[in-house]
Amino acid sequence: MTRQILLSYEEPWYIAKDIITGVVSQGKSIGGAKQNLKEALELYFEDMPEDMEQDTSEYLLGTLEVI
Repeated sequence: MTRQILLSYEEPWYIAKDIITGVVSQGKSIGGAKQNLKEALELYFEDMPEDMEQDTSEYLLGTLEVI
């Protein structure tokens, strides 16, 4: 599953924002911003009720598409 993110640059940080959840993170490189966003999303979904976890498992394992 491919998820779309918004990616911007505000010196010296790359800012990555998940379009669906609004979760935002940053990094000093594009790869770093994407990795930090993945970790932020894992924390975001950590407290989700069990019945919703199955729907989000692919979300966390999928790729991020930079648009």
